[in-house]
Amino acid sequence: MASLSVKPGQRFTLPDWQNNSLLISADAEQQRYNSHHIRQEGRALRNETGNQAKWDEQNSRTHLKDRIACVDKWREALARCLTETDSEIDALTKVKEAAENAIQAKNLCLDVAIECLTFRESRRDIDVVRDPVEEELLREVKVIEKTKKELQQRVDDAFRQLCLLKEARQLLLSDHQHKVEALELDRQCMSFNPTSGNISFKVNPTRIPDGSTALSEWEQNSRCNKERAEAEIKASIDLRGAIALSIAQTNNELDAQRIATEFALRKRMRDMEAALNELRWQEQNTLDEIAEMEEEIRKLEEDIRKRTLDLKVAHTRLETRTYRPHIELCRDQAQYGLTDEVQQLEGIICALQQKRTESQDALDALYRQLHRIRTDIGYKTNSLQLDNKCMDTRKKLVIPVEKFDPEVDAVNRTRNLPRNSQLELA
Repeated sequence: MASLSVKPGQRFTLPDWQNNSLLISADAEQQRYNSHHIRQEGRALRNETGNQAKWDEQNSRTHLKDRIACVDKWREALARCLTETDSEIDALTKVKEAAENAIQAKNLCLDVAIECLTFRESRRDIDVVRDPVEEELLREVKVIEKTKKELQQRVDDAFRQLCLLKEARQLLLSDHQHKVEALELDRQCMSFNPTSGNISFKVNPTRIPDGSTALSEWEQNSRCNKERAEAEIKASIDLRGAIALSIAQTNNELDAQRIATEFALRKRMRDMEAALNELRWQEQNTLDEIAEMEEEIRKLEEDIRKRTLDLKVAHTRLETRTYRPHIELCRDQAQYGLTDEVQQLEGIICALQQKRTESQDALDALYRQLHRIRTDIGYKTNSLQLDNKCMDTRKKLVIPVEKFDPEVDAVNRTRNLPRNSQLELA
């Protein structure tokens, strides 16, 4: 008789089997929950770190832009100062050469005076007297020697001042070149992005390089270089005036008065041009501010319009909710929120309208100031034209009218007399 074959081994009960299935399901749900939680945390972390990295990079880019603007501003200032220094070196060199030429011219005068004294030594007997002619000749010799000594001192002063100007120019040039190199590096940094091919990890990039200086020290260095050059330029301008005055003292009293008058005119013209430049700068800035203020008023009016629409929405919501039936017409949180919103919007609109009124008043004041500036520019332009006419007319004192051809000095921005007339000897 056949028997049932039973597979040997452990047998589990039906509850064990059910518990195992429930356990597997519970474990699966727990793992899915854990996975979902981790995914949510990862997503939040990615969003947070991505935004943080984006803002950090934007802040770094902004700082680089500000730094580039600051360095470029100093570079332009140093470049202008370099140009002024070069112009002043050229001007002082020409004045020094003029003084040297004047010394050479005085040698001829001295030779003539000594020769006259020598001739008079040939007088005989009673004619060998100390007469006024001899006294004037001796006085002339002393005056010429004194003049030569003064001019030689001026030449020596000019030489020393040229050395100081060139030294200041070298400091300016070095500082300017350094800033050009720094600008190139910072602009290169601005061009870097995650797709750039020349980016890589560096060894200890946050280290403080040897020779680093503080920002205040950096700015102080550039300011000192600029102020030193400006001081040397001012001293050179003063020295050029002194040299010109020393040369002019060999002329007669009328020429001295003419030079003094022209010096005053030149100074007045420089002051007038400086005032005109300041007014034009103020005019441009005022125009820029007017444009910005008009744009701001437009934005204020746009905001007022938007907030007014928001207020209409809030009013409509409040009014609509008044039609709720019976017990539904209660003062719930929505009612309080809408009421607060209306009050807030009314306050905002009032503040915006007040600011718009203030902005409009400021704009009107800017337009009045612009009219005043332009009126003053007209006055000063007319005065400068009159001073230029005076300079042109005064050239008739030293050259014939038919040969009159005004020349403008690019350094002093004034009209110069011919060189021969400046070095004319008494």
